[in-house]
Amino acid sequence: MKTTTRVCVIGGGVVGCSVLYHLTKLGWSDVMLLERSELTSGSTWHAAGGFHTMNSDTNMAALQGYTIGLYKELEEITGMSCGLHHVGGITLAETPERFDMLKAERAKHRYMGLDTAILTPAEIADMAELVNLDGIIGGLYDPLDGHLDPSGTTHAYARAAKLAGAEIELHCKVEDLQPRPDGSWDVITNKGTIHAEHVVNAAGLWAREVGAMAGVYLPLLPMAHQYLVTDDLPEIMNRETEFPHVLDCAGESYFRQEGRGLCIGFYEQPCEPWALSGTPWEFGHELLPDNLEKVSDSIEMAYHRFPVLERAGVKRVIHGPFTFAPDGNPLVGPVPGLRNYWSACAVMAGFSQGGGVGLTLAQWMIEGEPERDVTGLDVARYGKWITPGYTVPKVIEFYQKRFSVSYPNEERPAARPHRTTAMYDIFNEMGAVWGHQFGLEVPNYFAQGDEPTFETPSFTRSNAFEATGREVRAVRESVGINEIQNFGKFRVTGPKARDWLDRIMAGRIPKEGKLTLTPMLSPKGRIIGDFTISCMGPESYALTASYGAQSMHLRWFEQHGEDGVTIENVSDRLTGFQLAGPRSRDVLQACTPSNVAALPFLGVAQMVVGQIACTVQRVSYTGDLGYEIYCDHMDQRALWHTLWTAGQAHNITPFGMRAMMSLRLDRFFGSWLREFSPDYTPAETGLDRFISFKKNSDFIGRAHAESERATPPNRQLVAFLVDADNADVHGYEPVWINGEVVGFCTSGGYSHHARQSVALALIPRDYAQDSQEAEIEILSQMRPARLTTTPLFDPEGTALRA
Repeated sequence: MKTTTRVCVIGGGVVGCSVLYHLTKLGWSDVMLLERSELTSGSTWHAAGGFHTMNSDTNMAALQGYTIGLYKELEEITGMSCGLHHVGGITLAETPERFDMLKAERAKHRYMGLDTAILTPAEIADMAELVNLDGIIGGLYDPLDGHLDPSGTTHAYARAAKLAGAEIELHCKVEDLQPRPDGSWDVITNKGTIHAEHVVNAAGLWAREVGAMAGVYLPLLPMAHQYLVTDDLPEIMNRETEFPHVLDCAGESYFRQEGRGLCIGFYEQPCEPWALSGTPWEFGHELLPDNLEKVSDSIEMAYHRFPVLERAGVKRVIHGPFTFAPDGNPLVGPVPGLRNYWSACAVMAGFSQGGGVGLTLAQWMIEGEPERDVTGLDVARYGKWITPGYTVPKVIEFYQKRFSVSYPNEERPAARPHRTTAMYDIFNEMGAVWGHQFGLEVPNYFAQGDEPTFETPSFTRSNAFEATGREVRAVRESVGINEIQNFGKFRVTGPKARDWLDRIMAGRIPKEGKLTLTPMLSPKGRIIGDFTISCMGPESYALTASYGAQSMHLRWFEQHGEDGVTIENVSDRLTGFQLAGPRSRDVLQACTPSNVAALPFLGVAQMVVGQIACTVQRVSYTGDLGYEIYCDHMDQRALWHTLWTAGQAHNITPFGMRAMMSLRLDRFFGSWLREFSPDYTPAETGLDRFISFKKNSDFIGRAHAESERATPPNRQLVAFLVDADNADVHGYEPVWINGEVVGFCTSGGYSHHARQSVALALIPRDYAQDSQEAEIEILSQMRPARLTTTPLFDPEGTALRA
């Protein structure tokens, strides 16, 4: 066994072997993998081995598509069989709501290049005659669905990696990890110590323990999962072709052919968390004791949907653990707070996602960034606030809802409230209906009178529609107030702070008393942040961006830190409120002796508001006259009472995120992870207008930004007015022009101010002309749309700058 290596991958399951292979594929051969037992000695060996492309996160779906396409490549490289069975898969819909979800997924697949199809019950019967279609109204067919041999596939990854120079050491248990000052690691094993430049935690069931060796908590939990394999059945033996996969979400089960019998697995409601206090090191090739009682209801539903099971004997029961993160997505990437320590764990669908996870991590490590937006699986999407007490109920919730309809406006309740501000009880008394972001409770809207106190999940306009409209009108006609806790906030200070910001940010760094808007770019010129920068003094700057991205942004800042610059995450130390609307200046002026009218648009000033020392910024995401008022979190309630009391003369109204998302559409303002994400560049989205090409700084991503300035990209972000029915654009709906899919929507919704459905979309630049006609596919309906370049509110910006 060698004692030094560039990368040490810990864990010999399908994910670890995929990471090892992809590191060699991208050019690093000095890599090794350590496995405490034999390859597949964890969740991999007892996996059902199914794979599919469907995922509500389009980037995850793309990674799953990559994974499935990779298997034939592995077979060609190694000469080994992965045991591929591309039999196709059918997802059944028993309710209009689930059918809406499948139609929305089919629409996404159009621009992704996936050849899926909506099926009628008759078409399902032709393809899967063993299904009882009682109550089924349709389905979605994906020809790429199938299954494989888990052991053979894992060994094919391993073989391909070894052919490219990687080393695999079996029966080598990692016992400790010790960081060196230069960021490298001593990996201490039962066979000796290995010095590694990088460590990858792909330890699967033992990922928590390997994380603890480095002093970090990784939020994942094993769940006990059970599936059955039947004896041979004549209905299967006599078929000319292999039976397709069938997913019966309502019955909590998946169903496919296994040999000459059937395999059926369950996501049962009385589910079973496993190894809550840690996975035993001696566990490996064992199974858990059979527990058919916990799946008895699921079995009964399965017998109804697949009557052939009633005549089938059970050949074997497989009951074993595999891991989940709180939202079901993997935990991938550089772990915040550690140098050269990488996560590739909580991959609950290893044979659908393992290839994409390996590719993503290898690109991140070798090339500096993945090729697509991987926010949905970034390990930094959870902050230091997360604990096992939060992880356990969220994982249980995800497992129980694994086959539930996934709605765009759904707010799942487990482990909530977790983090709240000082306003929580006050807002509760005012009728707040809550959403959450990065563990924080955020008001979605405020129910008044007989307005609903629960927003019903829906693909169409929800029962919060009227309440949202009321809040929007209050902002546009008088003044609204909302909390601004849900901004990520950073303080950058020091003698080199300005020079550092000039390098990190693509936009202009403001002078004292001013603020600017700027994108933050990756080396390849893609958007990794959408920031407001305020200059508070000669060596002091305040930065605000997405609250949910704060750990990702802090990781980036620390990776690019330098002497003479201090960076602090003050997201939860600073809080406050936004005032927005034509009467917002009157309310603020009534609370302070400062001359509010003297504060110009994009100005910053220190003011005493009531009794509270505040920072006031003249900017508003609503597109109206507005102010962001920041204070210490201990002063928030006092500031609220001051502003609320003064606002009574102007009918001040609290508003939430539902209204905010409607208001921003009036000015076609983009939103983080919708219009602005690592999938897009500034020139595509219009953020290039905030880039300072004149500044004397080689800011990160400049070369790519300059290239797109000289040669504009093929696609451009535009706004459409949509002739919608009762459903608006949420995101990723295809845009049709001249009978062809030419682009897709990034987000949309209903402008309550203009009483108009709006969609923001990326389409070819050649079509980005005012009044261009198009159609947008919403829930399988082709809705007429017309491109517009004129904002729906204050098109000249006079109110914003008044």
